[in-house]
Amino acid sequence: MKPEKKYPAEVYLNGKWLKPDEAFISVFDRAFMFGDGIYEVTLFYKGKGFRLKEHLKRLQYSLDQIQIAFDAFSLENLMLEAIDRADLNNADAAVYIQVSRGAGPRSHFIPEKIKTTILLYAFPVALEGFENKTWEVMATEDKRWHRCDIKSTALLANVMANEEAIAAGFHENLLVRKGYFTEGSHSSLFFVKYGVVHTHPEGPEILSGITRAEVIKICTDLNIKVIEKAVHIDELVEVEEVFVTGTTTQIIPISSITHKDKTVYTTRKDSLTKKLQQVFIKRTRA
Repeated sequence: MKPEKKYPAEVYLNGKWLKPDEAFISVFDRAFMFGDGIYEVTLFYKGKGFRLKEHLKRLQYSLDQIQIAFDAFSLENLMLEAIDRADLNNADAAVYIQVSRGAGPRSHFIPEKIKTTILLYAFPVALEGFENKTWEVMATEDKRWHRCDIKSTALLANVMANEEAIAAGFHENLLVRKGYFTEGSHSSLFFVKYGVVHTHPEGPEILSGITRAEVIKICTDLNIKVIEKAVHIDELVEVEEVFVTGTTTQIIPISSITHKDKTVYTTRKDSLTKKLQQVFIKRTRA
């Protein structure tokens, strides 16, 4: 059963705080017509932003890549205000940000003198207890475009991949390009082989995950070797542990992987994943 999602009590849209049923954009907004926009989600543990600067830096990177002239860091105070207005200062929550290129006559080229559309709101998130979860996942061909490093609102391929997994009774869909794992439909991906952590290198084929970077930092601090190199599906026979990371996912181990209706991996160990989870909890709850 799919979890129920609720609308926030209010949203910030282009300079005003509004109830969701009062917030409207133009039918000619380019995010609506083309997916021509960027989004970001930042966690707040008990009201304190986790790697807030890093999230804004990633937002700025994506904006720069598609040439939307907007200062992502100008939204920091609004993010804090959103948490406060939603009365989430003492709760686990997240802030969603979306920056659209704006509204203009429909054209594949970018119209001149176009004003950005800014959407922002806070919402509660259930974050505790992730260390007690495991996911059964499937793996399918990665059909996304070749700039996955840009956190675009054009997520149709991700949506289709995730829906395929959920409809089949899995938690996530791990994406494979030319035999090599890239990432999940909404998560970063790690493998453990002979005590060494492997993950796809940063670049156009994956999103630069904030939690992914934190896990790599934890590994460095614990003297756990990390190799940023793609893992081939045939290498799963050597893999001891698999886990995924994400902003709201945090760190969750994978118990099995199904590919083309065949189980190609079942977990052999979980000790390293558990160690990373415990350190992550200490850092986020400190």
